[in-house]
Amino acid sequence: MARELMSSTAPGRWGRLSLLGSMIGGIAVLTAYAPHLGAQRLAAAGIADPGTATNAARLLGHWAGLLAGAVCVGALVWIVTTATPRDGGRIDAASFGAHLVIERVAIVWACCATAMVVISAAADSGIPIGRLVSGPGLGSAIAASEVARGWCVTVLCAAALAVGVRFTLGWVGHCVALLPAVIGVIAVPVTGNAGQGPDHDVATSAVIVFAVALAVLAGTKVLVAGSQDAAPRRVQVLQLACGSVAIVFGALLATLMLGGLPILGSDYGWAALVAGTLLVLVIVGDAVLVLTRRASARWADAVAAAAMIVVVTAVAVAATSVPPRFTVHEFSTWDIFLGYQLDGPPNALNLITAWRFDPLIGTAAIVLALCYLVGADRLRRRGDRWPVGRTIAWVLGCAALLITTSSGVRAYGSAMFSVHMAEHMALNMFIPVLLVLGAPVTLALRVLPSNSQTPGPREWLLWLVHAPATRFLSHPVTAFVLFVGSLYLVYFTPLFDTLIRYHWGHEFMTVHFLLTGYLYYWGIIGIDPGPRRLPFLGRLGLLFAVMPFHAFFGIATMTMTSTLGESFYRSVNLPWVQNISDDQHLGGAIAWGSSELPVLIVVVALVAQWARQDRKVGARQDRHSDRGYDDDLDAYNAMLRELSRTRR
Repeated sequence: MARELMSSTAPGRWGRLSLLGSMIGGIAVLTAYAPHLGAQRLAAAGIADPGTATNAARLLGHWAGLLAGAVCVGALVWIVTTATPRDGGRIDAASFGAHLVIERVAIVWACCATAMVVISAAADSGIPIGRLVSGPGLGSAIAASEVARGWCVTVLCAAALAVGVRFTLGWVGHCVALLPAVIGVIAVPVTGNAGQGPDHDVATSAVIVFAVALAVLAGTKVLVAGSQDAAPRRVQVLQLACGSVAIVFGALLATLMLGGLPILGSDYGWAALVAGTLLVLVIVGDAVLVLTRRASARWADAVAAAAMIVVVTAVAVAATSVPPRFTVHEFSTWDIFLGYQLDGPPNALNLITAWRFDPLIGTAAIVLALCYLVGADRLRRRGDRWPVGRTIAWVLGCAALLITTSSGVRAYGSAMFSVHMAEHMALNMFIPVLLVLGAPVTLALRVLPSNSQTPGPREWLLWLVHAPATRFLSHPVTAFVLFVGSLYLVYFTPLFDTLIRYHWGHEFMTVHFLLTGYLYYWGIIGIDPGPRRLPFLGRLGLLFAVMPFHAFFGIATMTMTSTLGESFYRSVNLPWVQNISDDQHLGGAIAWGSSELPVLIVVVALVAQWARQDRKVGARQDRHSDRGYDDDLDAYNAMLRELSRTRR
């Protein structure tokens, strides 16, 4: 049975030879290049040489971890986008081969990441692997290495993926498995070169998008080369989109790391040039296939997969080498902790003009707004009506998200607790209200075409909206606990000290606060189908129930004797913040007072929805009465029919 299920994804001769040859070539190149790269890195970092074996293991392990993670992510995306779920939501036989690939490669990924925890700690501390493992300082070395801690996260994610896919064959289960897989792919890049030095805020956001796009492209290319079937058209389109995104964000990342220095003057520049050139060639081929609607030849798939393995090799070289900008830039405290300079205390002008565009959240806000406008325009051209108020709410929400994450609000919010708290309240209580009122799921279901043969975006959205995981998270009780509990969990535990220190922590808090706020308000004023809805009085009570918790949080923040994120804020040492406790007091006051405006908006929207429903019910009853029906008699007859059915 398993052999029949795997027949559609059994490796072909071209694919087997190309994958094997490119991997052997990559290992040989990395092994020969490791001593030179290790010497360059050690000279720039000023640490002791851990030995040739440790340097080679670091480079090879990084490459193997990147490739294994890309294959897992690519296989998951392949299943999610191409599978036709059968009875019970299980994936079809054509996708089962990709599922088996995940089961096996995820174990390899977890083992490789486990080894890289020790190898990275040894390389960063300048101690050979053998001596570090046999000595007492292994734990301290891991704690001191940001990259080693990133690999620890990858170990957990890869292990969760390896165990999780063993217990699910469902389409929704593979969608959920994408979350740990994506986190595992980005955990190491955000702790590497992109998370260090000047402009590391922009570089961190850029490397997140680049890492995910590259993983999807490389993973799906490897799967296509190892399959006897050509890639479906939707996979071709996905590869073209991911390749284009990888080129744009990779170019941005390389520009930041080069810092205006010649691209051919360093190993990092050569690696970036090789990766960029091959990516462009691969994407040109994908564009030709998409535009001509042709299936690629088997030899072309093999060449594309080999090229992507070379790209992953070049990315591994760039990730383990020292960026040229780091060798000439004189680091300041703000470069290390913020990545940029601030011109004076926050005021209206600075908050407006101190723009630092967030390549991740800012781009997402723009894309979401444009997609919504295109969908609303398509409905209008089709002759269907779409409320203008919903469009205004969604566009305002996306604009507020862009301003909050890319203007001086984010720039100063990363350095001052008071501004950060204003940013938090906007992300958690104001922006989600506008996005929920935009009803994006309803718009998407009306615009996206239905596909009775192979499920498409409309069917995927329906499955996700009605999935057990979505129903659980969007349940009013669950959403309330997440909305309130996460506030205390983030700020009143050591978690905040870690998140505020790194830019990936700011991105995590942004996404987390947006999602928890969206889930909470979705159950109160949501128009889209999905969560179980309480009666209007229950929703109103749920809304007011959160107010004491926010008030208590604000008062506790204002009156507590300890300082949140004290180590970070003292290290930043802003000259206009004379006392960080006073700044925290101001932040608590902002948290306490700024929650009233979003609640007022929600109350107005809830009352308007309540009145609208009453008018609809009244109109329906009037029509029913005009036709000569008696509601009480109908109800009595329905009761008698039910009693009769029960007795039978």
